[in-house]
Amino acid sequence: MLTDLVIKQVVAKSKPYKVTDGRGMYLLVKKTGKYFRMNYRYQGKQKTLALGVYPDVNLKLARERLQAAREHLARGVDPAEIKKAESINKSGVNSFEAVGREWFAIKKDSWKPGHARTVISRMEKNLFPWLGSILVEKITVPEILSVLRRIEERGAVETAHRCKTICSQIMRYAVATARAERDPCQDLRGVLTSTQSKHMAAITDPDKVGGLLRSIDGYTGHLITRCVLKLAPLVFVRPGDLRQMKWNKINWIKKQWIFIPEKRLKNQRDPRPLIVPLAEQSLSVLREIYPLSGDGTFVFPSLRTNKRPLSNNAVLSSLRRMGYSRKEMTGHGFRTTASTLLHEMDWPHAVIELQMDHVHGDKVSNAYNHAEYLPERIRMMQAWADYLDALKNQTDVDIAGFSWKVA
Repeated sequence: MLTDLVIKQVVAKSKPYKVTDGRGMYLLVKKTGKYFRMNYRYQGKQKTLALGVYPDVNLKLARERLQAAREHLARGVDPAEIKKAESINKSGVNSFEAVGREWFAIKKDSWKPGHARTVISRMEKNLFPWLGSILVEKITVPEILSVLRRIEERGAVETAHRCKTICSQIMRYAVATARAERDPCQDLRGVLTSTQSKHMAAITDPDKVGGLLRSIDGYTGHLITRCVLKLAPLVFVRPGDLRQMKWNKINWIKKQWIFIPEKRLKNQRDPRPLIVPLAEQSLSVLREIYPLSGDGTFVFPSLRTNKRPLSNNAVLSSLRRMGYSRKEMTGHGFRTTASTLLHEMDWPHAVIELQMDHVHGDKVSNAYNHAEYLPERIRMMQAWADYLDALKNQTDVDIAGFSWKVA
């Protein structure tokens, strides 16, 4: 148990050490000073909260802060998030970031951990850098629109819509707590670029993507159908190209699938091959099905004859059997899923677009650039496969850990 006399008498040693007080609080003694700390668990994780530096913060004040933090925990709120909001809002100024973090601290416990990490990541990457310092009551419609347009311009249309929703929820919280008069996001209805149409239905919520991947792993239908479902999210090519995948187009040495997409075969002016880097997880799927179809032409032959590729209806009907309606997920939806989440992971727009085989500009000049950004695309495809594994296995997922900046 700490006392004022004990705190005064303890001296630093060659290594930092702790003097416990109780209820999770202790004094950390280092050569640089004496620090009050609190250890606690939140959502199954061990965390530490700084309570102050002695003598600026005395024992009595440290214990008061400890009690306040424990009260937040009792209400299901992470005291670290409250501290962030308070540090931003020291002078009582109701900035967008301060109110946003306060809203997040209150709401996050009602969400799944993966969703909470996605929300705070969107706030910190897309909203706070431009809106964070503005008073909530002074934020204007043009200011919010400018931020959302910036997100759209990098190709993350779905993310722009999600950020608009988050922004609106923060502003509604500000109104409810008497710090703003109204939610300006109401005036942005119909202004943003539309998201994918219904026939491109796709799952883009990370937690739900993990659920879909687990459903695919547990699919009890034919091996060919299960394997095509397992490969679809990893390579995210057009459904027709995936169904017609041929063994002679796979380079096992370079770990690449090189082919001319069906869309280009109909256009002689655009004969470019598409290079699809194959992550280790993709190669694993191909090895799984090789004993069954490896002596034929198609990787995924028809269930009736190996002379034709698998029918498009096989993938769609399998998704329905797993409980996904046409409004939730389609074969093409795997492309939307990849594009949306890769943009959220901050992979360069040009790299994603090239891998998605979205042709822009002069098709003739593009014919000689089929290997453009290939090193980045190889890194991206492996990082994407690792990210999908983390979602499927429900392990702790930090989007930044799979981004291009840390590869």
